[in-house]
Amino acid sequence: MSSAAVTPAARLRGLKPDWINNPKVWRTEILAGLVVALALIPEAISFSIIAGVDPAIGLFASFTMAVVISVVGGRRAMISAATGAVALVIAPLNREHGLRYLVAAVILAGIIQVLLGALGVAKLMRFVPRSVMVGFVNALAILIFMAQVPEMHGVPWAVYPLIVGGLALMVFFPKVTKVIPAPLVSIVILTVITVAAGIAVPTVGDKGELPSSLPVPGLPDVPFTLDTLATIAPYAFAMALVGLMESLMTAKLVDDITDTHSSKTRESIGQGIANIVTGFFGGMGGCAMIGQTMINVKVSGARTRLSTFLAGSFLMVLCIAFGPVVSDIPMAALVAVMVMVAFATFDWHSVAPKTLKRMPAGEIAVMAITVTVVVATDNLAIGVVVGSVTAMVIFAKRVAHLARVHSVLDPDGTTVVYRVTGELFFASSNDLVGQFDYTGAPGKIVIDLSEAHVWDASSVAALDAIETKYAQRGKTVEITGLNDLSADLHGKLTGELSGSH
Repeated sequence: MSSAAVTPAARLRGLKPDWINNPKVWRTEILAGLVVALALIPEAISFSIIAGVDPAIGLFASFTMAVVISVVGGRRAMISAATGAVALVIAPLNREHGLRYLVAAVILAGIIQVLLGALGVAKLMRFVPRSVMVGFVNALAILIFMAQVPEMHGVPWAVYPLIVGGLALMVFFPKVTKVIPAPLVSIVILTVITVAAGIAVPTVGDKGELPSSLPVPGLPDVPFTLDTLATIAPYAFAMALVGLMESLMTAKLVDDITDTHSSKTRESIGQGIANIVTGFFGGMGGCAMIGQTMINVKVSGARTRLSTFLAGSFLMVLCIAFGPVVSDIPMAALVAVMVMVAFATFDWHSVAPKTLKRMPAGEIAVMAITVTVVVATDNLAIGVVVGSVTAMVIFAKRVAHLARVHSVLDPDGTTVVYRVTGELFFASSNDLVGQFDYTGAPGKIVIDLSEAHVWDASSVAALDAIETKYAQRGKTVEITGLNDLSADLHGKLTGELSGSH
C-alpha cells in the first residue's frame, strides 16, 4: 500500500500503544494502580509529618507527581510521589520559614532539574558501577523493612497475626490465580476481617485526616526578591540533586527488571516539570518512589504509563470519595505489603556464599560500603555517591599498577630504550619516575610510549621530571611513539608545569 493510500484512521492506529486493545494489560495496569494508590496514602502522610506539613500537602504532591510524570517522564511504569528523601531535605526550610517558602523551593528545584536534565546530567549514570547498584538495591530493601518496624512496635497483639496472614495471602494466593494482584486481595481481606470483627488495631485514618477536595493551583505567597532566592536556593538545589539521583537510580533498576530501555534525559526533565506543577498546586514535591515502583512493576506486573497515571488518580478518588472506607484499612495490611516488597527487592544472589567467593574483594567492599552508608544516613543519594567514589578509588589503585617500564640496551652500549606500557594518569604516573635508572644509563635515552596513553597533566609532569633528572646528568632523552591524543596533550603542557618556567 502506498503512503497516499494510508487513511487518517490507520495513521491514528499507528500512534496508539500496542497494548491499547489488550484487555489483560488494562486489567493488570488498573489493579496495579489501585494497589499502589492504597500503599501511597500512609506513606505520603508519614512523609508529610517528616516535612512538618499537613497530611493533605503530601497527598496532593503524590497525586500531581504521579499524574504529571506518567505523561512527561522517561521511564514507563515508574511511580513518582512525595518521598522521605525530599521531606528530610526541605523540613528545615519549612520549620524556619513556613510552607509558602517550601512551595517556592519546590518550584525552583523543578526548574533546576529541568536545566540539569537539558545539560545531560543523566549521562553521569554511566559512572555508577554495578557493585554500587547492587548495594543501592539491597540498602533500599533494608530501609523499606526498617520503615515498617515502628508500625510493629507498641501495638495491639492482633497486629502480628494480621501481618502474618497478609504475608501468607501474598505468598499463596498467586498459586490460585494471578488475575488479581495478591497485595490487593490481602488489603481487602484484612480490612473486612478487622471491620467485621471489630478488631481495634491502628488504621490509615490514625495517620492523619484525608483531604476532602482537590488542590487549587496558585503562586506561592512569597516576596519575589533576591533575599527569597538566597533563602530557598540551597534547599532547592539539594532537593533537585537528591530527587534526580534517586529517580535515575530507580529508572535504571526498572530497566533491569523489565529488560527495557528508558530515556534518562527525558526522566530528568520530566521530574523537574512534575515538581514545578506540584509546587503550583501547593505540594511538597517529590521524586521516584522505589518501594511503590517495586509494588507496581515487580509485584503487580505493570509495564505502562497507565498504571502510574491511575495510581495518582486513584489516590485522590480514594481520599475524596472513599475517605471513610480507606481510613478503616488496617496498617497491618500495608505493613505486610511493604515487607513483601522489601523481601522481593533484596538481591539475595549477591550475598550467597557461592557468589561472595567468586567476587573480587574490592567489589564486595564497595557493595558493603554503599549499604552501610545508606542505612546509616537514611539517604540513598549519599550512599550512591560514597559507593561510586570508593569504586573509583579502588579502580584507580588497581589500574595504577598496570603501568610497566621495560629497558633494552643497544648492542653498542650508547643508547637504552625504555618501553612504557599501560595507562598513564595521576595514580600510575606517581610511580613512573622511580622506574628509571638515572645513574647507570648511557648518554642517550629513548622512552617508547607506543604501548601507553598519556591521560593528564600529572603524567606530562612525570615525563618532564624524568627528562630533567637525565639532563642534570648530561644525558639526552627522546620520547617516541606517542599516539595523536597523547602527543597533543604532551605538546601543550610539556615544560609548562614547573614553577621555574
